[in-house]
Amino acid sequence: MLFPGGRLPLNIFEPRYLAMVDDAMAAGRMFGMIQPLPDTPRTANGPAIYRLGCLGRITAFSETDDGRYLITLTGLVRFEVVEEAEMRRGYRRVQGDVSAFRDDFAIQSNGAIGAPPLVSRELLTGALRRYFEAIGVDANWDAINEISDDALIVTLCMACPFSPIEKQTLLEARTDAERVRSLLAILEIHSRRS
Repeated sequence: MLFPGGRLPLNIFEPRYLAMVDDAMAAGRMFGMIQPLPDTPRTANGPAIYRLGCLGRITAFSETDDGRYLITLTGLVRFEVVEEAEMRRGYRRVQGDVSAFRDDFAIQSNGAIGAPPLVSRELLTGALRRYFEAIGVDANWDAINEISDDALIVTLCMACPFSPIEKQTLLEARTDAERVRSLLAILEIHSRRS
């Protein structure tokens, strides 16, 4: 799942997604990602989808000898689905509205000069240590300690094996502070389950 500021490596091999990447490369190198809604009836175009997704820009591209595309999609801004458009070349399209999420473009929290951190680093790493211990992950704490708070939060939201609903909750957080509170709560819940 893609979040603003995150980088998602993708191995594209299905013909419809190869066509989508071709179209994106020809027109601004951008496309959006949206999760399917679990346990909902299918629409004419496929599974029902959430109303909120993330627009990304292709920032790395290579083609393999067997015709696959290896790309990196960098998250730019969340968008709300206004309506689903007609399918093109086998892939789904939507009209999206980013107006409610303009702050996603701004450098926030630790990235802005003089901005206070969203969360104490000790609180975040403490919750992360308990979570990793609970799921049996041996983390590289030197690397974790060198990453900025913002980058760590985005990376955790994208990379941790949370459920699709939990990840969608993180994406839909109205503010960065709300996302951090939700992330801490999810880490603690998983720490207690194991």
